[in-house]
Amino acid sequence: MKYMLLISHGDPDAWDRLSQDEQQAIPTEYQAIEQTPGVTPGRWMQPPETATTVRVQDGKTLTTDGPFVEMKEALGGYLFYEADDLDAAIELAARIPAARMGGAIEIRPLNE
Repeated sequence: MKYMLLISHGDPDAWDRLSQDEQQAIPTEYQAIEQTPGVTPGRWMQPPETATTVRVQDGKTLTTDGPFVEMKEALGGYLFYEADDLDAAIELAARIPAARMGGAIEIRPLNE
């Protein structure tokens, strides 16, 4: 089964509360996750403030700068994972540093 893992960052101050050693370990953890068999790395996104939201109403294209609503968890990145089952995807999601830093990982099966 193929899954998309959506990585949401929660507490924006969580990074500042980490020790320097913990901060230096985070990129290594993400690299290890990206090298896990079955993982196709995605991309990290710019913060929500840089977003443009597009809607079409009555045939007119409307845009809104930045986040449309205040978010406690902002989507920060994603990856794809081909795994035997949901339990394997959950194990991988639990390894993602954002999950323990106030964020969340949403696992979605992909239609094939």
